[in-house]
Amino acid sequence: MPDNSDAPLFKKGAKLTNGYFTGDAYLLPLLARDKNNDFVIGNVSFETGARTNWHTHPKGQVLIVNEGVGFYQEKGKPAQSIKKGDVINIPENVEHWHGAAATSQMAHIAITNFLGDTNVVWLKPVSEEEYNTVNKQ
Repeated sequence: MPDNSDAPLFKKGAKLTNGYFTGDAYLLPLLARDKNNDFVIGNVSFETGARTNWHTHPKGQVLIVNEGVGFYQEKGKPAQSIKKGDVINIPENVEHWHGAAATSQMAHIAITNFLGDTNVVWLKPVSEEEYNTVNKQ
């Protein structure tokens, strides 16, 4: 039997073209919000160098990294390297971004809670200077 331990957990999904990402990122929805679950779950795949804009979540978010290496950064704090197996618990209304490292792709499962009909508030892009500084750490 072939060893598939390095195979991606999920396929890439659809390319994100909403303007809230820099580089190539893809979303595969895994679970929609319904009467029992006030959250959505999706697998987000980031090509090398791809990342989200700065953003917040009114009821928080959990990321489970399932492939590659990337970064997570809260506004005003140093970025932290994230890798397969890491779980990031993001509190509500904390400005942050996440994405792949400059030398690796990265994928994570995102569990995002709703407050009313809102689960994310998008802000400005992460600048090249901010991103390059993180990748030099």
